[in-house]
Formats: sequence, structure tokens, C-alpha cells
Amino acid sequence: MATKAKKNPRLASGRKRARQNVKLNAANTSLRSKYRTAVKNVEKAVLAGDKVKATELFAKAQSVLDSVADKGIFHKNKAARDKSRLSSKVKALALAA
Repeated sequence: MATKAKKNPRLASGRKRARQNVKLNAANTSLRSKYRTAVKNVEKAVLAGDKVKATELFAKAQSVLDSVADKGIFHKNKAARDKSRLSSKVKALALAA
């Protein structure tokens, strides 16, 4: 993305905040990616029809979704909604078999 160059803050506190924002942004981006990957992996397993793998990945995804929501990267309700939807997909897969 082409972003406009930001002006350097004059105050020391502003300079420090700018440094901190770079680190926080990197951490948040990493966690957001981890969240999306966890959801995507479960959905792929469900589409493939692999019940055992989907159940296993769903269990791992739940902890990832909860931890990311606790850190405030996504709202708790979004995490709950995503978990609910994944859970229903996994259960439907188990019933279909």
C-alpha cells in the first residue's frame, strides 16, 4: 500500500508513541493473521470432509479465537460468532458421516 509519509513528532513522548505504534501494529497484524488462519484451516477440513481433522483443528482454533478476542484484536462477540459457526459446520460434518 502506498501510504503518505508521516511527519516526525516533535515531542519526545510523541516520538516514543510512534515507535511503540510500530511494534503494536506488527503484533496485532500477526495475531489477526493467526486468527484468520485458524478459521480457514477448520473450514478447509470441513470442505474436505475430514471429520477427525476438522474436530482436532476446531479445538485448537477455539483457544486461538479466545486469546485474540481477550487481547482486543477482535470483539468478543465476533469470536463467539465465528466459534459458533465453525462448531455448527463441524457438527453437521459429524452427523453427515
